[in-house]
Amino acid sequence: MIKPITQRIGILIPALDPDQNLVTLIGQLLATNQFDQRIIIVDDGSADKQIFQQLATQYHERLRIIYNTDNHGKGTALKQGFTAFIQDYPEVVGIATMDSDGQHTVPDLLNCIDLFAKHSDDMVTGQRTFPKSVPLRSRFGNLLTNALVRGLTGLPITDTQTGLRVIPIAYAKTALTFTGQRYAFEFEMLLQAKANHVGIHEQPIQTIYIDNNSASHFRVIRDSLSIYLRFIKFALSGLLSFIVDIGLFALIVHITTTYSLDTVLSATIIARLLSAIVNYTVNHHMVFDRQGHATLIKYILLMCVQMLISGYATHALSVMVASGHSLTLITTGVKVVVDFLLFLVSYQVQKRWIFKKESSHHGHEQKA
Repeated sequence: MIKPITQRIGILIPALDPDQNLVTLIGQLLATNQFDQRIIIVDDGSADKQIFQQLATQYHERLRIIYNTDNHGKGTALKQGFTAFIQDYPEVVGIATMDSDGQHTVPDLLNCIDLFAKHSDDMVTGQRTFPKSVPLRSRFGNLLTNALVRGLTGLPITDTQTGLRVIPIAYAKTALTFTGQRYAFEFEMLLQAKANHVGIHEQPIQTIYIDNNSASHFRVIRDSLSIYLRFIKFALSGLLSFIVDIGLFALIVHITTTYSLDTVLSATIIARLLSAIVNYTVNHHMVFDRQGHATLIKYILLMCVQMLISGYATHALSVMVASGHSLTLITTGVKVVVDFLLFLVSYQVQKRWIFKKESSHHGHEQKA
């Protein structure tokens, strides 16, 4: 007899130097009688193994612990857990991830699983609220990543940093190919969901911060930079090519001293060809890290479309707003605005179509 989805969920808990909150959480999970032998804890290189030894002694075969001698970050720990469930637990249809520091409760987990049962091909994430009592770094980080996710994916997610998630096993397999490390891996899962036809459903949960979130291993500056790294690199690549593009465009328009459609289009084409070489080379090797001639062909198509839109839109808007002002300055300024809007669209096209990575499925651990 096939068990219902709610009884085919694996629990994955990455842990670095946990305290008694983890012991309490495991006791509460096992008390539900729903997760026996489907709990995996990944020790991400903890200095003190006492808590893990206590759990191994107390619960024996009711859970599994994967030990790491060194700290590799949360992303690697999650991938190790995903791999273990995929390879060794064929009955599992979804993996629920939880933090080890007491921020997530079993009732909230069960609510997330119930919602997952209704949308088993999609991901369910816990949705917290962020009143002023929440530590500033947590509130600020969430606001920033929420805005970025909405801008890049169009998904109205309100809590991008929650560690309480239920992930369909098929998407867990796909996630093994993602390059994000540490906390950036969780962020990458949100960014890539839409491109992999995985919806995201939010389930309201309690907002719990113990001792001002002092147990968190999130490094505000370093981990934030790693989360936003791809977009930062894309923006810098765009800025470099933008300088080349605008500089050449303004120079050509200034030298010719004519502002007809032919001149604007010619200047746009020459400047864009040179700046595109710079942009493609950087994006190809440093931003999206994709190889192959197919990406070049797609990029050329995108560049041609952008170039035509930029040229015609720049000319049309320049004629509308010029009225006696310096045409070189006006035309260049209009092109800056037009190209910035095209830049935002271009990021989505390059990420989702040109440099999209094909989904593939992969696979040191010790049992408790």
